[in-house]
Amino acid sequence: MLMPDDFKAHSKVRVDNHLFNKENLPSHFKVKEYCPIVFRNLRERFGIDDADYRESLTRSQPVAIDSPGRSGARFYCSSDKMYILKTLTSDEYVVNRHGKTLLPQYLAMYRLTVESVETYCVVMRNIFSTFLQIHKKYDLKGSTVDREASPKELEKNLPTLKDNDFMKDGTKIHIGEEAKAQLMDTLTADVESPQTHKPLAPIRRRGRA
Repeated sequence: MLMPDDFKAHSKVRVDNHLFNKENLPSHFKVKEYCPIVFRNLRERFGIDDADYRESLTRSQPVAIDSPGRSGARFYCSSDKMYILKTLTSDEYVVNRHGKTLLPQYLAMYRLTVESVETYCVVMRNIFSTFLQIHKKYDLKGSTVDREASPKELEKNLPTLKDNDFMKDGTKIHIGEEAKAQLMDTLTADVESPQTHKPLAPIRRRGRA
């Protein structure tokens, strides 16, 4: 059972790496993990083993992902493509809900400090297949306002298309009646969830904690 104090807790680790290679790892850095018990509980709900999770993030260096977003956030993918890391540029809120969801599955929240520069990031489960090749992808938000891939984006080998592109392409998704019913139930629960669940914790950059 989660307690109120679990939502305020954090853990810190300082690493002093004297036999370092600056190209791969700084000599000194710190890692702060927010709400470790809360996020461990979330990972359990999502059926993620802690040992496998750590192995995915630490086996090899994460790979930078070209992101079409406007927020300025940077994205990285774990070497096994299981998880996505996103840097935070403003207050971020994480919702506590059951594991069956189409919403982003937030698995952890960290602050990395290297040479006095602080970087906040969250870890999410990667929704893309780890073994199938993606030939086309859409970022759909249910709006038609300014929702077209830019000419610069379209020049990429695998551009991120948007809502208006989806409609112009005449794309259809056939999933069958049973899968449709399950999808609609999940979407309904996701829409109603923010009304009944409070955020876990905001990250506010008002000073070093």
